[in-house]
Amino acid sequence: MRIWHQSFTVLEDLPPYTERIRAHAGKLLSPGNELVLHGQIPGTFPTNYPGNDVSQNLLFHLHGIQWMLAAMQAEEEGYDAYLICTVPDPMLWETRGMLRIPVIGYGESAYSLACRLGRKFGVVKFIDRMTAYTEDQVARYGLSDRFVGVRSGVSTFDDITAGFSAPGKVIDQFKEDARVLIRQGADAIVCGGMPLDILMATEGVNRVDDVPVIDGLAASVKAAEMMVELRVKAGMEPCRKGFYGAPPSRERLDQVLAFYGLDRLRNSWKGA
Repeated sequence: MRIWHQSFTVLEDLPPYTERIRAHAGKLLSPGNELVLHGQIPGTFPTNYPGNDVSQNLLFHLHGIQWMLAAMQAEEEGYDAYLICTVPDPMLWETRGMLRIPVIGYGESAYSLACRLGRKFGVVKFIDRMTAYTEDQVARYGLSDRFVGVRSGVSTFDDITAGFSAPGKVIDQFKEDARVLIRQGADAIVCGGMPLDILMATEGVNRVDDVPVIDGLAASVKAAEMMVELRVKAGMEPCRKGFYGAPPSRERLDQVLAFYGLDRLRNSWKGA
């Protein structure tokens, strides 16, 4: 199967990060399966750091339109699943209601796995302004009773990207942050950002004081493989009725995209 990976970064701007994703995915995928990497359209952000935009509610949702358009392209190009590879899961329900192929969210997958490996989980983030979004997201997924909170804004995005060549400082800080959440009752730790997740996973940080650290890419890739197989072998697909599940006709969707001038962005993605 071919799985479309979609990042909230412009991958061309972050070669070390991109190569770590590719190498780690190669260890996770079942034989014969492929994860094809895609990012935001070059020029989306003024720098290689998306956090200044995605930590603003309005800009987060405006940039989320790219996720929907990329998902349409993934299905049209014959991909077997679409993987939203960022913890906030932008446009997850909207996209899931639109596509026939499985749509997998990093946040949903990582939080669900954390609940299988521990009684309660906490999230270590590097964008402090998104703490409120994470709290709301966990509540939307019905997991508030399993959630101890967020440890946010200690390590920065620049710290993490520098950690791809010298990881020691970031690993030490991550463990310190995790221990704060463990003292608050966390039995599992989720990395609240894919760059941090990839750094911890590829550096072998999968436990802190015998508390599991969730490998979010692994959780997402394996969820995608499972949902493809369930669709093919057992006919299992999402709900197709009601406000969240009923898809618009493709004809009407194309008309609305054209009305807002978004059709110019169609088919803008190339695999990295």
